[in-house]
Amino acid sequence: MQLNRDVAAVVTGGASGLGAATARMLAAESAKVTIFDRDQNAGAAVARETGGLFVDVDVTDQASVEAGFDAARAAHGVERILVNCAGIAPVAKTTSRGTPHPMDLFEKVIAVNLSGSFRCMSIAATAMAKLQPVTDDGGRGVIISTASVAAFDGQIGQVAYAASKAGIAGLTLPVARDLSKSGIRVMTIAPGIFETPMLLGLSQDVQASLGEQVPFPSRLGRTHEYAALVRSIIENDMLNGETIRLDGAIRMAPR
Repeated sequence: MQLNRDVAAVVTGGASGLGAATARMLAAESAKVTIFDRDQNAGAAVARETGGLFVDVDVTDQASVEAGFDAARAAHGVERILVNCAGIAPVAKTTSRGTPHPMDLFEKVIAVNLSGSFRCMSIAATAMAKLQPVTDDGGRGVIISTASVAAFDGQIGQVAYAASKAGIAGLTLPVARDLSKSGIRVMTIAPGIFETPMLLGLSQDVQASLGEQVPFPSRLGRTHEYAALVRSIIENDMLNGETIRLDGAIRMAPR
């Protein structure tokens, strides 16, 4: 599918990090971009920068997500692109100092990262399926979600995060199969160590140490590199039903 000014896109978690880079890339290709996020100030700033729309959306809440899509469609028409970047990454062990993992925290991570991504996928796909095809093969849209190398190499203290991201990787193929008759492709990107706000808040020494763990290139990934892969997926119609590691060949150690 080609990016152009007639294509509407929704990016969850678009106020910062990978999502903001994706919103900027889509806008640079003339797509009409709507950002879903909880950070009103940052989200509105990215929307102004990209000439798009910001909507305060809680991906764990069905009514909030539906209202967000209603607002996006009223402004830009039905989306043909959805990129799920909304997510959280708290740290807690299965048991620590005689205390079990807080179940409310575990359930929150699943609710935001996994259920939130699927909620947006399902709502977007329902509307996309009613659109007219825009490719010779009958393609109607593309859905891209964000997992993590933690889905495969989860570290100590990442039990909830790794489970949520493994879930995203696991649903990619069956959702792609579900939506194949509607001409909607479904892909997932599993980033390694990237220059997200969380990592950029660490000291330069720590950032350098993390980057040195990457075989090549030995540095943190840059958000525009994630966005570049999003663009490649959108434009390559044979990419479907797969999770792509974007990680410089890193395989995470237990710690």
